[in-house]
Amino acid sequence: MGYPKVFIGPMVPPTHGDTSILDSPELWGGATIEDIVNYRMQLVRGMYKTNVYDANCGGRIVDMTREISLCRESPDTEALFTRKPTSRLVLDDSVQPMGPSAPLKNMDLGTLKIDHRLDRAYSDGDLKASEAVISLHDQRIPVTRINRAFSAGVFGIEKNRRFVPTRWSITAVDDIVGKELREEVKDYPLINEFRIYESWRLDNRFMILMMPMSWKYELMEAWYPDTVWNPRGKRIVIYASHEGYKGRSKYAEIGGCYYAARLAVGEHLTGIRRQAAICIMREAHPGYIMPVGVWNVRENIRNALSKDPRKFDTLKEALDYSSTRMAIPVSRWIKNSSLLKDALYQKRLEDFLVA
Repeated sequence: MGYPKVFIGPMVPPTHGDTSILDSPELWGGATIEDIVNYRMQLVRGMYKTNVYDANCGGRIVDMTREISLCRESPDTEALFTRKPTSRLVLDDSVQPMGPSAPLKNMDLGTLKIDHRLDRAYSDGDLKASEAVISLHDQRIPVTRINRAFSAGVFGIEKNRRFVPTRWSITAVDDIVGKELREEVKDYPLINEFRIYESWRLDNRFMILMMPMSWKYELMEAWYPDTVWNPRGKRIVIYASHEGYKGRSKYAEIGGCYYAARLAVGEHLTGIRRQAAICIMREAHPGYIMPVGVWNVRENIRNALSKDPRKFDTLKEALDYSSTRMAIPVSRWIKNSSLLKDALYQKRLEDFLVA
C-alpha cells in the first residue's frame, strides 16, 4: 500500500540481553501459536516513511536500519516514538505476526556486531542481488537473516538498490535459492524407491512423497473450515500449484508457501545428492487459528526431511500408507494433484520396454 513509499524501521524489544528468539523462526520448532504471539508482541515496530529508492541516501534512520540488518546479533537500540505504540497484532500469511507499532521519531544504536559475510555482500556494489543471496545461503546464514538484509536494500548493483517490502523479500529469497538448488538437483541420480516424510506442528500435517522420477514438484494445501484460508467455509478446500522439469514462468497460485517448501526440499536433495519428483500434501486443521508466516511451511518441511523416511517399492504402497496418516482420503488428493495423476496414469517409455 502506497508503494514506492514504504515504512522502514527496527523491531525493538523493551528488554536487554539475548532477544534473538523473538525474531528467529528457525528457533521456533517446538513453539505453540501462543508462544509465537508472545514473542512477537514483545517487539515494538518503529515506522519511518521513506521511498524505496532512498536505500542509499535516506538519512540517519535509513542508515541505522541498514546497519541493523547487517548485524549477527541484535544491537542495543533506543527508539523515540511520536506517540504511544498501538497495541494490536498484525497478521499476514507470508510474514510472522507483528506486534505494537508507532511512528519513529529518532533512534540510537549501541555497539554493532556486524556479520562480515553480509557486510562483504553489501560492500560489493557490482554483485547482483541473486548472486549475493545464493552465496550467503551457501555460507549457512539463516534464511530469515538473508530476508531481513534483502528487505533493507543492502544487496544488488549499488545504483539499483532499494528497499523491498518484507513479504516480497521473503518470497524473493526463497525463489532465488530454490531455483539454484533445483538446477543442482537435476545433475544427481534418482532415488531408488518411493519415500514418505512427515511433520505435524501447529495442527498442520505435512506429508512429503518422493518418487524415483526426474525433478517435478507440487504443493497441495487442504484448509479445513474455520482456518486462515477457509474461515467461513462448510467444507475442506484444496489449493495446488506445481512445476515440471523446467520450472514455471508464473507466480504460484498457492503463494509464498510454494517457494518456502521448494527451498527446503532443494536443501535436502542437494544434501543427499539425489533427484526426485516431490509431492507435498498439507492439511491445515482447525487448531491453526491464525497465520504465522511462510516460515511455518519451510521449517515443517525441514523438520520432516531431518527424519528417516518410510520407504516403499511402489507408488500404491506409498499412497496406501499415506491414507493411514492423513485425514483426507487419497482419492481426493489424487483428484487435485497434477503430479500424482501423471505418475499413476501417464505411460512412460520404460512401460513399453521388453524385459
